[in-house]
Amino acid sequence: MAEIRVPELAESITEGTIAKWLKQPGENVDKGEFIVELETDKVNVEVISEEAGVLSELLAAEGDTVEVGQVIAIVGEGSGAPAQQAPQATEAAPAQKEVTPAPAAAATEETSSSDRTIASPAARKLAREKGINLADVSPVDPMGRVRAQDVSAHNNAPAPKAPAAPAAKAEAKDDGRITRQKMTRRRQTIAKRLLEVRQSTAMLTTFNEIDMSKMMELRSRKKDQFFEQNDVRLGFMSFFTKAVVAALKKYPYVNSEIDGDEILLKNYFDIGIAVSTDGGLVVPNVVDADRKSFAEIEASIGELAKKARDNKLTMADMTGGSFTITNGGVFGSLLSTPILNGTQVGILGMHTIQKRPVAIGDNIEIRPMMYVALSYDHRVIDGKDSVGFLKMVKELLENPEDLLLGS
Repeated sequence: MAEIRVPELAESITEGTIAKWLKQPGENVDKGEFIVELETDKVNVEVISEEAGVLSELLAAEGDTVEVGQVIAIVGEGSGAPAQQAPQATEAAPAQKEVTPAPAAAATEETSSSDRTIASPAARKLAREKGINLADVSPVDPMGRVRAQDVSAHNNAPAPKAPAAPAAKAEAKDDGRITRQKMTRRRQTIAKRLLEVRQSTAMLTTFNEIDMSKMMELRSRKKDQFFEQNDVRLGFMSFFTKAVVAALKKYPYVNSEIDGDEILLKNYFDIGIAVSTDGGLVVPNVVDADRKSFAEIEASIGELAKKARDNKLTMADMTGGSFTITNGGVFGSLLSTPILNGTQVGILGMHTIQKRPVAIGDNIEIRPMMYVALSYDHRVIDGKDSVGFLKMVKELLENPEDLLLGS
């Protein structure tokens, strides 16, 4: 027999949430096979079994919060077939109630409807013990999944009188006007950290605009050749990353953080690229961006974005960044004030490209323009450095051929 425990996740992470059981009781498990997916504050982690055998018991249900070192499953010896019902609840089972047997045909119909209901193993176990048909239980989960607390609430509810009154009107979350949805662990962490940043930093934002004409022309002219040579597409993010690295080298305090009464100047350039996922915004890092070519940066960003969408990011992908770039323009944002990422003191916000009339000499021309925003911690960075940094980024991007050749 082997115990499956929540592994050490990271120095700052002490607990996680059971996101999905990949194996159910009664199923065979190979040594090294993934059996459960944990959701943590930053990434999802798949836990393996250290022994081969049969998954005999689950000690936590999907959605439960579990701590590092906690036993969440038992793998026993032997072999087995998949179990139809997966007992999974951690709560003690109440005393069995006496239930009047129903006719065989009705029982078969009830079992069939219960089997079709989406429910956690804990809910199924509790429903069996209480003699409740899962199809009759109203779930709180907006996705329709029945959990143990839904079964308990159903069991404790008074029997409806005929004709049945629409009890749903008694609670706002059930009357169709409001849907109550529990925040995921990651969304709770995002909310907490963004609030901490706003409360603990002297954050200001400065703006500029970039004429994207030359960059768009260069990209259009070079993209086919670039793809043939590197097997990766040339986008705008590599230009912005290269420009940011060059500006950070000239303005090193933008690439720093505060530690107590000291300023830590970072001599490395791990650039965080904000990626939107279904679970919320994550910021994996392009490590050593100063040493990477345009093609290597584009490949790194593509790989990180795919890992983010597939919930495959590791802690190493998410830690150690020195500066962040976020692109609200992909959603159509014209202007915004991005919030600092963690302990970093600077973040660059990109926005949508919009054709606007601009003065070129004594003439008015229509040019593709992008507003850019630098949010910074005024405790470390003064106006001179912040404005100078953003101005340098603008000048480099408005002369992209020099940037491309100089890399």
